[in-house]
Amino acid sequence: MNRFLIADAKLCMGCNTCMASCATEHRLAGLQALPRLRVMRNARDSAPVMCRQCEDAPCAQVCPVNAITHQDNAIVLNESLCVSCKLCGIACPFGAIGFGGSVPLAIPGDCQTALAPPPPASARPVSAFLDCQPGVRAVAVKCDLCAFSPDGPACIRTCPTNAIRLVADHDVRQASERKRRNAMQALAAELPFVSPPVARKEPNR
Repeated sequence: MNRFLIADAKLCMGCNTCMASCATEHRLAGLQALPRLRVMRNARDSAPVMCRQCEDAPCAQVCPVNAITHQDNAIVLNESLCVSCKLCGIACPFGAIGFGGSVPLAIPGDCQTALAPPPPASARPVSAFLDCQPGVRAVAVKCDLCAFSPDGPACIRTCPTNAIRLVADHDVRQASERKRRNAMQALAAELPFVSPPVARKEPNR
């Protein structure tokens, strides 16, 4: 089973510290600075939404260049292979894949001359799947569990309320065993005690 991050909405206070630390950690590693998780809020609760590291991984199934693969009990996205088709974001059932902008390094910043027409103005942002900025390549980003960092996920380390934790295979097994025990205890408490049947003796002939 894949490892994944989970957030407790009861502990999350919506401070966005996880998003800021995620963006900083990846930017310092030379990756896209877009946060790999987003804090969602309603009238009462808040909690970060992030990649669930699906076992069947729909994003990996639709990627045409095999940029998303299964490695080290996680679903890993290679940003260098991304071709900006955005199919992974469409396939993700949890909306956990975002798109960061990347300007090609080979193009100098002062490449515009008086003879060249000015670049067109960027359109008003509508959606990550519809927006297009001239000269900027959209690169898919998703939670990678900060696999490049020896200290582990930055969001876990910086969350002030310890609302985010890493779940591994043994944690899931323990939770399943605990649920089974609780179900058996609840069932035993609801059922009336039934005495075992008594064997009937045959009369002597």
